[in-house]
Amino acid sequence: MGEETPKENGPVTTAAVTNGDDHDRQGEAEADGGAASRLARRKSIRDQITGIGDLVLLDPLTEEALLTNLRRRYSNDEIYTYIGLVVISINPYKSLKAYSSDVVQEYRSRSVYETKPHIYAIADSAYRWLRDKHQNQCIIISGESGSGKTEASKIVMRYVASVCGKEKEVDRVMQMLLQSNPLLEAFGNAKTTRNDNSSRFGKYMEIEFNFKGEPLGGEITNYLLEKSRLVAQAEGERNFHIFYQLLASAAVSQLQGLRLKRELDAYHYLRGAGGVREESDINDKANFKDVELAMVAVGLKKPEMRAIFRLIAAVLILGNISFSSVERADEDEACELNGRQAVQDLGFLLEGDEAILEKALTEKTVDTLKEQVTVALSVEKAMFARDALAKALYGRMFNWLVHRVNNSIKVTAAGKRKSIGVLDIYGFEIFKLNSFEQFIINYCNEKLQQIFIELTLHSEQEEYEREGVKWEHIDYFNNVVVCDLIEKPNTGVLSILDDECLRPGEVSDMTFLHKMDQRCLKHEHYSSRASKQLHSDKTLPRNAFRIKHYAGNVAYCVDGFIDKNKDSLHRDLSRAMYSCDHLLLKLFFIEGDPENKSLKRAPTAGYQFKASVSELMKNLTSKNPNYIRCIKPNDLKKPNKFDDDLVLHQVRYLGLMENVRVRRAGYAFRQAYNLTLERFKMLAPKTWPMWKGPPRQGVVEIMKHLKITNKEYACGRSKIFIRNPKTVFDLEDQRRESLNRIATLIQTVYRGYVCRTRFLALRWATNIFASNWKCLLQQRQFLALRWAAVMFQSYYRGLVERRKYNAIIYGRKCEWAATIIHKYYLGWKVRKENRKKLRSVAGPILTRCARKWLRRRFLFNLRANLPSSSPTHQEWPPCSPLFRDASKLLKDLHHTWRCSLYRQNMEDNPRRKAIFLEKLVASKTFSGRKACYVASVGKPFVGDELRLANDSRWMTIAAATNDPLVVWSGTVMKIHRASGTCVPKVLAITSKAFLVLDPKTMKSTYRVSLLNLLAVSCSTLKDNIVVFHIKPGSEGDAAKKGDFLFQAPRVIELVTKVKRVAQDIQRAAFTVNISNQTEFRVKEQQVQLNFKPSPQRLDAPLCKRNGAKMEVLV
Repeated sequence: MGEETPKENGPVTTAAVTNGDDHDRQGEAEADGGAASRLARRKSIRDQITGIGDLVLLDPLTEEALLTNLRRRYSNDEIYTYIGLVVISINPYKSLKAYSSDVVQEYRSRSVYETKPHIYAIADSAYRWLRDKHQNQCIIISGESGSGKTEASKIVMRYVASVCGKEKEVDRVMQMLLQSNPLLEAFGNAKTTRNDNSSRFGKYMEIEFNFKGEPLGGEITNYLLEKSRLVAQAEGERNFHIFYQLLASAAVSQLQGLRLKRELDAYHYLRGAGGVREESDINDKANFKDVELAMVAVGLKKPEMRAIFRLIAAVLILGNISFSSVERADEDEACELNGRQAVQDLGFLLEGDEAILEKALTEKTVDTLKEQVTVALSVEKAMFARDALAKALYGRMFNWLVHRVNNSIKVTAAGKRKSIGVLDIYGFEIFKLNSFEQFIINYCNEKLQQIFIELTLHSEQEEYEREGVKWEHIDYFNNVVVCDLIEKPNTGVLSILDDECLRPGEVSDMTFLHKMDQRCLKHEHYSSRASKQLHSDKTLPRNAFRIKHYAGNVAYCVDGFIDKNKDSLHRDLSRAMYSCDHLLLKLFFIEGDPENKSLKRAPTAGYQFKASVSELMKNLTSKNPNYIRCIKPNDLKKPNKFDDDLVLHQVRYLGLMENVRVRRAGYAFRQAYNLTLERFKMLAPKTWPMWKGPPRQGVVEIMKHLKITNKEYACGRSKIFIRNPKTVFDLEDQRRESLNRIATLIQTVYRGYVCRTRFLALRWATNIFASNWKCLLQQRQFLALRWAAVMFQSYYRGLVERRKYNAIIYGRKCEWAATIIHKYYLGWKVRKENRKKLRSVAGPILTRCARKWLRRRFLFNLRANLPSSSPTHQEWPPCSPLFRDASKLLKDLHHTWRCSLYRQNMEDNPRRKAIFLEKLVASKTFSGRKACYVASVGKPFVGDELRLANDSRWMTIAAATNDPLVVWSGTVMKIHRASGTCVPKVLAITSKAFLVLDPKTMKSTYRVSLLNLLAVSCSTLKDNIVVFHIKPGSEGDAAKKGDFLFQAPRVIELVTKVKRVAQDIQRAAFTVNISNQTEFRVKEQQVQLNFKPSPQRLDAPLCKRNGAKMEVLV
């Protein structure tokens, strides 16, 4: 873009030199900030600058010197330069490290001359003047398109947001003010040949503050959106940003809902003259995200956002509507739509009737004295009406957006308020083809230049008169004559244009030009081909006029002036828009209300703009102005490229040289006496360190002491004026040297003071240390003596007490010894008297007591170590041989009790009893006879493993055979009798029969009654093969085929279950053969079956039949 967004990191870019102060607020800020004391601790500003930071001090003052200074500073990335309190800003076309929070703090509450030139200094000065002096401020930013005005306004806004407070409400207000920028830029800015982010509307943002300097809200005023860009753009330029952002960033579903395509070529309004296809410098996707966030920040609701996007899409679709000429008998010219898709999409987006829209675009209603007549439009007029409708839709939507932003940031709190206004308006424009928009824009710039002249150049010369200083008058161009040419009543261009728009009869752009030639041709700043001098001038077209502006001569083509000034829609289009159900259209087109019968004409665009500019000028003149003059360094929008001719042209038409000359007017420096005295009082012995007389006499005394002649300075009523910049530099140099000497003297005195203070402190510390040390030694000696005395006393008292204690102990021992001797004596005496009776009486008693004690110990020990209550537990606590018989008897009794308890538990649990009975049958059948029996003992029998009782297919079989009880079920391998091959089957044992079932369909293959089961055979090995022997002559096909061979996974359980059920049903003993050799029947043939261990490990038994023999390897 033409204005690079600064990144907030890095140091400030440029420097300033003390330039005096023609502005009281600068001087007071210096005094408030204690500038002299701070600058004494800082490096001289002159040592930090590149070139001259303030052009007032430029010597010699020539265009070449000014241009060289600007170029030198620009090449060093110092883009800001002062002319007094006016800031010159050169667009760097790149990011600079000059806008970080540290830089903000460097400029906060600092005087302008204390820091390098920067926009921050002007913004801080304006903010502090508003906060401290309660005077409204305005910051006027001017310059050509592409010179960086929009970015300058953003920098001002960000600085104010950084310094005005961090409370929650303050931060909310400032964020809403800042967030309005990307929203309005998307809808009001566009890429031009001079600027990638050119403002195509004027914006005046006024921020209101309370008495504490905290922002309360604000208001944005917009001026003349360039709506003609909507329908046509010059080659290499774009339409407004929002169209490209929406098409590049919207999701596919959103585009489909808006009836849009992502391709730019699909839209007539985006093709322009040559169009713009690749935008390497503009990130539309990222910018669209910022726009959506800004919409939310300023309070737009989702339905409003959707309505805005539908209007944007409607404008694009409207541009695709085309017309073709048709012939009608009653009409001279008529047209119709080329295709209906575009108008259908338009009706969908605006929620209106397609027929009404089509009629409004192709016909027009004309009011006569007696009736309303419908007139068909020609193709040209229909296209003009289409474009007018598109411009009206977009322009009114933009005004509504500004209104919604103002609603979100308006001040609601009551009380007195102050304000800072920031004016970011179009720069002066000179194109190859200049039309009504350029005329209006340049008129606005003429008015701004007029204010600048009145408030700076004119006020500068008034200051000399006010101060009573003789000065040399500086001639400068006063553009009031140009402003009068444009805006003067009756004879001004705008008045003539309004008269032509309102005049009845045949009116055209050429009649307007002829009328201007009649009234303005003699004006020195107006010219056209009607003038005799320019009659043959081919550089000026016949349909154009030329105005000599302050920025140069501009030729304006009058084509479209009348229509653009009228800026009106015919009534049918307004009513068609009002009839739509779109959320916003009834607000936009109030004149389309059928009940609104007013025939009053709307004011012209020129009249409205003139009134807005007049109000703006009145607003600006009521505030204290601050100026930022923006300069474009080159037309290529490239960094580090300085076009001398282009910059010089801008310097001339901005009047910078005149500004510098008037500022100097023979005196390059001016400053109030008290501030000058405060700054330079160290240069004269009489004024240092304190001057008690009037400040003016003190300043004169300094000048006399420095031997500065009277020609070099002049004394005004309140300020001193210095003629030559060199004198100012000399004063600064001498001040710096004096400050160095003063600093050296202060250091000397301070170091002497520090040394004396240190010596006194050391001497005092030495005395204190010596006294404390002596005191410590005496304390230690006293404590040692006291400790020795206490120890001696304690040892002596201990000795006395120990002697007393030993005497007491000795007496007690003697008493105890006498008692013992007496006891033993009495015992000896009694034993001697009763020795004969001891053996006959005491012996038996002692024996009985000993035996009783041993029996009790045995029983108690047995109770504590009783074994488990399991009948199989064989352990028993050991005992003495004395009680061996009793222990054996008790062991038998305990085992009998355990068995009875176990049987009792068995009776209480029938299921468990049945399991043990089955296990008992298995034990009797297989114990010691089958190798795999031992492994099966600890495993409970499962029975119906396949849960056939719950299978509906089994229930069908059971119902047919009346045999529902399943004793055993499982998946087995049925061994083929003939070949020995295995086939998976389901084997089910019921209470009456065994069944062989298909595992997939559960259909019964064989069913053999257990009454026909002769015996069951199996081997002694670890195999799981079992043979079911069928009685010969039994009924049924299964019995005729012979015996059955199965390989069952739970062979022990299977045989046990079969044995029990067969015994119950046959009411006789059932035979189970366990042998490695047996026979089985195949039809009428007997086949011998041999089981043999395999020399190799097999995963399953291997069956081989050879004639009348079958061998099974296990």
